[in-house]
Amino acid sequence: MTCKQLGGACDMPFTAETFKEIAAMSKKHGQDMFQKKDPAHLKAMNDMEVMMHSPGAVEAWYNEKKKEFDAL
Repeated sequence: MTCKQLGGACDMPFTAETFKEIAAMSKKHGQDMFQKKDPAHLKAMNDMEVMMHSPGAVEAWYNEKKKEFDAL
């Protein structure tokens, strides 16, 4: 899966055996982009933060992305 497929801002690919591993890679990439103050990634992070304030949204997002991963 790519950063964009996971709600991010670029085409950085992540490859792993489990969705949990993909999520960890994505989180690390996000932290790196945050430290670099990458504008596109900062916007994507802000969008994710807004979503986190909506009840059930994070769980729905996770389940949808895991289904996408499982289909690959």
